[in-house]
Amino acid sequence: MAKKTSKIKSGKLILAEPFMLDPHFRRSVVFLCEHHQKNGSVGFIINKPLKMKINEMVEDFPEIEAELYYGGPVGTDTLHFIHNVGDLLEDSVPVIRGVYWGGNFEKLKFLIERQLIGPDNIRFFVGYSGWVKGQLSEEMEVGSWIVAEGDPNYVFKIKSNILWKRVLNDKGHTFSVISELPENMSWN
Repeated sequence: MAKKTSKIKSGKLILAEPFMLDPHFRRSVVFLCEHHQKNGSVGFIINKPLKMKINEMVEDFPEIEAELYYGGPVGTDTLHFIHNVGDLLEDSVPVIRGVYWGGNFEKLKFLIERQLIGPDNIRFFVGYSGWVKGQLSEEMEVGSWIVAEGDPNYVFKIKSNILWKRVLNDKGHTFSVISELPENMSWN
């Protein structure tokens, strides 16, 4: 039987199990941009929008109606982005078909100014989710995370407030039942 950790790789989604107590990750959906057995993992929580726009945080940033998301508890003084315009933005790292990570920041601003990149093309994150070598594998072994296929629609199209439930429903079977569990069991 294959180990649970063999499913982890760049481009996958990991979903917090329904009773995770860590407030940073409760009911979170993390898009893994990088996973290496030797170096660890990096991803971004894609369903925790902050109540501000990128223009409010970054001085001299071009106007764009793009929300800012809480990417995770690591490096909360850093800004990151994933997008679907890797063919336009140099130095982008392809993660899966239709989703790229990072790229040339000055070129990004230029493309936004020229309206070649809009809010449906990009997600900005404050901080990131990171795991050192072996840490994510250990968390998988104890059942803290559920692995799902990454898809550009999950990243760019589905509303963040229903994303966790939607991904579980799409997995089907037992996961559909799990998705219906109330966030607080005392509500039941």
